[in-house]
Amino acid sequence: MLRQTVVFFLALTAAGAPAYAQTCPVAAEVVPGATGAIADVRYLADDALAGRLAGSAGERCAGEYIAAEFARAKLRPAGDDGTFFQSLSLASALNPHAPGGTGRNVIAALDGADSRLRDEWIVIGAHYDHLGEGGTRSSLAPGEKAIHNGADDNASGVSVVLSAARALAAGPRPARSVLFMAFTGEESGLLGSTHFVAHPTIAGRMIAMINLDMVGRLGAGPLIVYGVDTAEQWRMLVEPAATRAGIAIATRGEGYGPSDHTAFYAKDIPVLHLFTNTHGDYHKPTDDADKIDVAGLGKVTRMVVEIASGVAARPDQLTLRRGAGKPPAASSGGTGGTYLGSVPDFSPVDRGVKLSGVTPGSPADKAGVRAGDIIVGMSKLEVADLQGLTDALRAHKPGDTVSLQLIRDGKPLTLEVTLGTRAAR
Repeated sequence: MLRQTVVFFLALTAAGAPAYAQTCPVAAEVVPGATGAIADVRYLADDALAGRLAGSAGERCAGEYIAAEFARAKLRPAGDDGTFFQSLSLASALNPHAPGGTGRNVIAALDGADSRLRDEWIVIGAHYDHLGEGGTRSSLAPGEKAIHNGADDNASGVSVVLSAARALAAGPRPARSVLFMAFTGEESGLLGSTHFVAHPTIAGRMIAMINLDMVGRLGAGPLIVYGVDTAEQWRMLVEPAATRAGIAIATRGEGYGPSDHTAFYAKDIPVLHLFTNTHGDYHKPTDDADKIDVAGLGKVTRMVVEIASGVAARPDQLTLRRGAGKPPAASSGGTGGTYLGSVPDFSPVDRGVKLSGVTPGSPADKAGVRAGDIIVGMSKLEVADLQGLTDALRAHKPGDTVSLQLIRDGKPLTLEVTLGTRAAR
């Protein structure tokens, strides 16, 4: 039910918001008497925010709420121009159904206590957009025009990010710095996280990323933890933290998947993705706050805080392991049998396919293709967009040697690549 009480957020300097008017539901009216994680979930998953479609007014209000909570925890704004927000285009070269317009990542920093280590960052993040009122292919209630509140997907993850931020900000401060992020555009193709890793708003180096996506239905468990093979030390950090939090876990090695950690692992940053598994309400209007395991959110938060604190306190950085799992099939640069190993970026370019990376050991990697390269041609075929790359690969077979025309740092470059087969990876 739509709440009628509103407030005008005018130049919210405490929250680092832009100086324009934003009309949003008042949290005290939406979640009277509630605090902490359950207040976060109930506010973000309320009908008043209309499903938080990326770029919508409802998602904008969700961003304002998250920024206000970061400010309340006394975190430093770490977005653009001294605000908590990083603006980005919601157009996508890979997803023609992306909403378009402008979205915002919400970013806050807790600066590390050790001057020698504070330029090394641990990222704790979750996406905060959802599906609006459905009506798209992402909804699993086809033809049903109704608010998709996304309590588990992913108000639950955002609530853990906020709870971890409150806990770590309360002290003692970790040696390394921690970046807390709420990403936009995940449901449209990892748009917010992909933009951030290409345009980071912090100086220094990101050394680890913990992603929370659908962590609201823990119950008796297990909590699925992806990415444990992306760094040599993850298991020795994850397993005792889970035990002390009272959580049964199931670990998976791969660092790629359909969520925001993929954008970081493609940039050689060790990642974890925590997930309490899918359910019958996934991407449906029935994913509501009353089905969230609030005690489970507390356990997941304790586990995240311990893992992040462990990474922050280590004398050395985590040891990256490349090649843990396969990039998502839709962006792995292969079509059935013919395989290149390119990992496209989700941001649009004027012509060609920009790459966020290449799969280690793939034909592209062996030929010297790099992250940031833009593929514009393959032998005699033009590659104007992702469909053009798909068509060019389909026009060749495994074992063919092709000339790959690239733009690198604004200059043309041609590399010889011997195409492989997906089965040989």
